Amino acid sequence: MSKAHNLGFPRIGHRRELKKAVESYWRGEIDQNQLEQTGRELRRRHWQLQAEAGLDLIPVGDFSWYDHVLDLSAMLGVVPPRFGWKGGSVDLDTTFRMARGRAPTGTPAAASEMTKWFDTNYHYLVPEFHPGQTFQLSTNRLFDEVADAQSRGHAVKPVLLGPLSYLWLGKTKGGTFDKLDLLDALLPVYGEILQRLREQGVEWIQVDEPILVLDLPQGWKSAFEAAYNRLQTPGINLLLTTYFGALGDNLGLACRLPVAGLHIDGVRAPEQLTPVLDQLPAYKVLSVGVVDGRNVWRTDLDGALETLRTAQQRLGERLWIAPSCSLLHVPVDLAQEEGLDEELKSWLAFAVQKLDEVVVLKQALCGQNEVEVEARLAASRAALENRRNSSRIHSPAVRQRLEEVDDAMARRNRPYPERAPLQRAWLKLPLFPTTTIGSFPQTPEIRQARKAYRDGTLSEREYVARMQAEIALVVEKQEQLGLDVLVHGEPERNDMVEYFGEMLEGFAFTRYGWVQSYGSRCVKPPIIFGDVSRPRPMTVEWIRHAQSLTGKPMKGMLTGPVTILNWSFVRDDQPRSVTCNQIALAIRDEVEDLERAGIKVIQIDEAALREGLPLRKGEWQGYLEWAVHAFRLTASGVADDTQIHTHMCYSEFNDIIESIAAMDADVITIETSRSDMELLDVFEAFEYPNEIGPGVYDIHSPNVPNVEQIVELMQKAAQRIPAERLWVNPDCGLKTRGWPEVERALANMVEAARKLRELADEKVPLSA
Repeated sequence: MSKAHNLGFPRIGHRRELKKAVESYWRGEIDQNQLEQTGRELRRRHWQLQAEAGLDLIPVGDFSWYDHVLDLSAMLGVVPPRFGWKGGSVDLDTTFRMARGRAPTGTPAAASEMTKWFDTNYHYLVPEFHPGQTFQLSTNRLFDEVADAQSRGHAVKPVLLGPLSYLWLGKTKGGTFDKLDLLDALLPVYGEILQRLREQGVEWIQVDEPILVLDLPQGWKSAFEAAYNRLQTPGINLLLTTYFGALGDNLGLACRLPVAGLHIDGVRAPEQLTPVLDQLPAYKVLSVGVVDGRNVWRTDLDGALETLRTAQQRLGERLWIAPSCSLLHVPVDLAQEEGLDEELKSWLAFAVQKLDEVVVLKQALCGQNEVEVEARLAASRAALENRRNSSRIHSPAVRQRLEEVDDAMARRNRPYPERAPLQRAWLKLPLFPTTTIGSFPQTPEIRQARKAYRDGTLSEREYVARMQAEIALVVEKQEQLGLDVLVHGEPERNDMVEYFGEMLEGFAFTRYGWVQSYGSRCVKPPIIFGDVSRPRPMTVEWIRHAQSLTGKPMKGMLTGPVTILNWSFVRDDQPRSVTCNQIALAIRDEVEDLERAGIKVIQIDEAALREGLPLRKGEWQGYLEWAVHAFRLTASGVADDTQIHTHMCYSEFNDIIESIAAMDADVITIETSRSDMELLDVFEAFEYPNEIGPGVYDIHSPNVPNVEQIVELMQKAAQRIPAERLWVNPDCGLKTRGWPEVERALANMVEAARKLRELADEKVPLSA
């Protein structure tokens, strides 16, 4: 009989229990035993929930305290030397130091680099491979969790990131060598893991190799065959798992690898089913992901069933049913959303509901529970029909405005070299001007005030007064520190996307729709269900008030259309480019209103520009064209003496630098400190024409950089960018940090800028 299974379940808990426990542990409020108890309770609850849903195999090993790639590094003994690991078991605090730079025990050190997990809004800790890198089994957590799940009667399927994907996702440090050369040393440890799991009675292991949907060099393709030939283990069935896209030219390779089964993404790449069926050997299982693991829309069960029946005719019982990818990327349970209106709610499915969809599809295929299944299929049909015809989705006025957009609306009046002198004359900034990215620490008092206002226990007048007091505090502190371009600190904003979405038509919001972004950081993405427009100004009064408190330039702070799109759950009934242009027009209106209010520096964050890139390079150009156009449409309605900033974080953008230049922002600020300015290497080959602020303060770590470190980073930057076009700023917003560390870091940053100006005045080469 066909099996229903899942590739991974959200770790954070229905009410973010994991986040709260981990942060309590970091603060010293609970001990490690209490933290472990919370983790155990969450894992057991999630296993039981999946078993009760009717899954035939339960994933184990998908839980993580911070990140599953980090966990695998710990399991394999891949701990950078600076963390002081001497061998033996890698303990929990060592992994936290790798992730954050510090933990309740151990000596602080520079945190590991963090970057996007493929094209999602999840982040992983990049493995670091050093010359002479060795691997050894260094944690037992996976085996302990398997034993715990088995003791509770669950049929388990351990989840393991595969060896080729693990190496691909890492970086070499301290020398030049080919990561692929490490494979021979790595495979015996994988073999040991598989053998240990076999001894525990495990029959199926999910081995994730998502890089099979990427453009792979021939050497890596050949390595797949060699590796999986070596990993064959008697008594163990490997389910080679791919997701986020089509196998493309790796399809034949994936089908012929010596494994017992293959999982494919049938949502992102439905067209690959037929060629996979044609090439899959007759003994292999095929798991088809027909329930979208990355978006919140209810599955078209009739359409999914039609796809599965096509496969069933060829495969029979060798067909398995699953979500397209791990459910890590969607909220936990729609049933919690009591405040969401029933019509919209009927269009949605979160992780728990997606499990039900997987099981219903399996039952329909196998002829089980026919009356209940038919009722579920009918409900799916009705919900889809209601959504398709709802008047809430379509706005004739928005459609008309889109049709009126022309090329001139996406161009500034003058090129940057002609704009820059006008802006300098207006702003009168020193060399190496200092600024921050936008947000300042969100204290418990700020959060409590927002919650009280949302709950109706704080009047609008009182709320505005409290937020204005916070803004005044932030402005005063920035002036005391000596920053050059100020921000209002964003106390009124819970999230850089949610804040705007709440004031735009076409967006809906959940109360408990959290998903993990990195570590304990969770976000609550908006749901874009209909045409987007801006009914009224969103930020103008806050920024106007902040500007009234200072004679220094105040930045207006907006989130750009591409980031709003990429950090939302987006409607799937029209091209993403159309939705993005709708958002661009709405934010353009806000930009123009800010300028009319006297704000001459306006930042339009595009933190998530890169993550929207298709995984295959051949598809990049189309995305970049409409993404850059949307940004320019947002930014180009202002006068030439108004300075447009943009910000990008978590991004490696060497390969899209021409598109970033084409955005034509006057100033771009970027995250570079964790990569030791590596991101700036691209400027040796490409002369970026505008101004740039390479981040000098890693805000994802509680470590405070000293003046010398910042000067050194900026000197590295000055080797590639002329000093007159450099800004000094943190990597990202400061909302998650505490005031004491922020003040120390910014004071050091301002002092470093002062020293850099002195060196420039003395004609000391900054690249020295």
